[in-house]
Amino acid sequence: MFKSFTLLLSFLWMVTISMAQSTIRGQVSDQQGRPLPGASVFIRELALGDATGNDGNYTIRNIPTGTWTMVISYVGFEDTRIPLTITPTLPAQTIDVTLQPASLSIEPLIVRATRATERTPMSFSIISKTDIDNNNIGLDAPYLFRWTPSAVETSDAGAGIGYTGIRIRGSDPTRINVTINGIPLNDAESQIVYWVNMPDFISSTDNVQIQRGVGASTNGPGAFGASINLQTSQTKTDPFASIALSGGSFNTFRRNVSFGSGRLGSGFSIEGRLSQINSDGYIDRASADLQSWFVSAGWTKEKSLLKLNVFSGKERTYQAWYGVPAENLKDPVLRRFNPAGTEKPGEPYADEADNYQQTHYQLIYNVQLNNQWNLNLAGHYTRGMGYYEQYKANQLFSSYGLAPIVTGQDTVNRTDLIRQLWLDNHFYGGVFSLQYQSKDQRLESILGGALSRYDGDHFGEIIWAQFAGNMEKNFRFYDNNAVKTDVNVYNKWNYRLSEKLDAYLDLQFRSIRYRFLGYNILLEQVTQDARLAFFNPKFGFQYKTGANTQAYASFAVGNREPNRNDFTENTPDTRPSPERLYNTEIGYRAAGTKGAWSVNAYHMYYRNQLVLNGQINQVGEYVRINVDKSYRMGLEMMGRVSVTDALQVQGNYTISRNRVNAFTEYLDTYDADFNWLGQAAVARRGTVLAFSPAHIANAEIDVRVWKKANGTGKLNATLMGKYVSRQFIDNSSELNNIIPAYTYQDLRIRYVCKPRFGRELALQLLVQNILNTQFVSNAWSYRYLFDGSTTVDQGFFPQAGRNYMAGFQLNF
Repeated sequence: MFKSFTLLLSFLWMVTISMAQSTIRGQVSDQQGRPLPGASVFIRELALGDATGNDGNYTIRNIPTGTWTMVISYVGFEDTRIPLTITPTLPAQTIDVTLQPASLSIEPLIVRATRATERTPMSFSIISKTDIDNNNIGLDAPYLFRWTPSAVETSDAGAGIGYTGIRIRGSDPTRINVTINGIPLNDAESQIVYWVNMPDFISSTDNVQIQRGVGASTNGPGAFGASINLQTSQTKTDPFASIALSGGSFNTFRRNVSFGSGRLGSGFSIEGRLSQINSDGYIDRASADLQSWFVSAGWTKEKSLLKLNVFSGKERTYQAWYGVPAENLKDPVLRRFNPAGTEKPGEPYADEADNYQQTHYQLIYNVQLNNQWNLNLAGHYTRGMGYYEQYKANQLFSSYGLAPIVTGQDTVNRTDLIRQLWLDNHFYGGVFSLQYQSKDQRLESILGGALSRYDGDHFGEIIWAQFAGNMEKNFRFYDNNAVKTDVNVYNKWNYRLSEKLDAYLDLQFRSIRYRFLGYNILLEQVTQDARLAFFNPKFGFQYKTGANTQAYASFAVGNREPNRNDFTENTPDTRPSPERLYNTEIGYRAAGTKGAWSVNAYHMYYRNQLVLNGQINQVGEYVRINVDKSYRMGLEMMGRVSVTDALQVQGNYTISRNRVNAFTEYLDTYDADFNWLGQAAVARRGTVLAFSPAHIANAEIDVRVWKKANGTGKLNATLMGKYVSRQFIDNSSELNNIIPAYTYQDLRIRYVCKPRFGRELALQLLVQNILNTQFVSNAWSYRYLFDGSTTVDQGFFPQAGRNYMAGFQLNF
């Protein structure tokens, strides 16, 4: 394998050094010399461009001779146009650009309120529109985020479509805050984002910022591993239309059509997108049938913008959440086995699937009050409704509140049945931010906050039973409601103490009220009412050590409430306490003409972190408990270098230590006949936190293979690789309960040209896992004592071997 990889690198190197084209590089900064990450640098006539990195640097290669126009744009600043003259005698030029503040920062205002900026002393990454376009071929959003530092992605279906998720710094998705235009996206009860409900949403996204750790104050649940902020597409000046088609392994197909009117003379604009994605999945029957649409209408005046975004996702996903046992992983057929639906005699039940639709409405109003003050207001409403359907065999009538069926001398106590587990919810509220910048730009201040309310019904219905008796149609065997109100307000200050030193202060207060159906001390289901209040302070400093170097340090406190199950499966006396995180970040960034690098050290100290330890509550449910002390500490290193005009290498590496100081594990105990005898306590000290690899590495080699002389065509080949060290499946650190380390490589080939019949045509081939590595990225386990011996049952989630996706996008 190493030899093949070396030969490929040698080939790419030889191709690269045989090419010589003109290159322009430089840095985009503001009036104070601060780099502007994520700025767009674009040669208008050639459809060539780049986005600046965290250091503000850009590089545009293979520019043909001629006279062109370079356009530089960044949210909150005036667009800058620079005439270019490229001649054979000027193979390379350095053009640094200083942008002037825009008279009106319209669209990014509500995003800026919850984002880190170049003056924020925290660790963050930006995924630009260019990065999105290069990687967007129909896979779920976590597969776009997977190349960022400390990230590990997973897919239940094994192919990146359907139920997918991401962990950052070992933190699971319930601990990752996600917002769209500053509006919270996480489910209010589980605190997770189900990306399957938002298929192809990334096609309507302009850019993404990922803050690691607690990060800056945001709206919604507390960020304990990271926060992900997506900004939807900004209004384009000119009309456009595009069509994108892609397909590949496992009968995967994506269809995407989008359009936009551009900004009309009246200031009105509208754009939209319609998408459909289908896939059989790598795992047997792990199919996904996904549809989504996005419509945005805006009205722009001289100093204000009113914008309405409406987007919806509908999914039908056959379940693949059971995993496969370890002994099946080496068998090419059995590793794809899916037990879902097999309780039905004969063929698996065809409708063992999730059916859910979620529609979002966002009304955003931005206004510039004067040259220093901007106000942002947004109202939002999300409507979600759907069910999970199951075939259940040999079910006791008493488990559903039903009496046995008595016929003569016969009594029927059990039946096969089909049930639907429903969610019917409403989430609505508003967010605001009032932003101030002093005339000398030394002080930036943001006062912001949000108020939201979640109202969700949970109920289950039996839609068929083998023995129904007098059971009414669609018999509802449970029904309960939960209401959660979330209020937060924050104030952020960035103050320039000197030409080199910035100070940062961020104070947030958050209050939660949660009413739900839970248990009382008599084990009766009763309505409970929980109230929590959190104070989340953050502060830090950033020091400019040189023209293109910065050092920073920050300290932040985050608090997070337990999830729905932590509340509902406990009494008020036994339910767990909220979690608290103390997060320290120390970093250094440097940039040069050939590239950039940065290093960030972090320490995340938890009090009362919630973990599963095998303990059961009064009604026999496994519950999470608070562990007094635990921590994560690590070093994140990132780098990018332009070896030649046509060869760029970048990567990141995280090394970390993740530990629980001490906790007690509880193991169910069974005799030789599998009779439950109770639980045995096992004391654990200094164990590794589950799903927290000590090493995560990403690398990318991008080669400009070919370029047409007049700049109307180019071909790039990009080799990407990922390494994830072993992960423990639970917190016991037992070596028989791990996900083995794995490595995989992807190859992307992308050709872009300007055809006569359109503005731009992009053809792309993505070969994932090119070396056909057999690996798993997620698992579950159940540890117990059987006849005196420790036994562990496991379910692993295999990921696809070598697979392909190919597609095209035609822009008009």
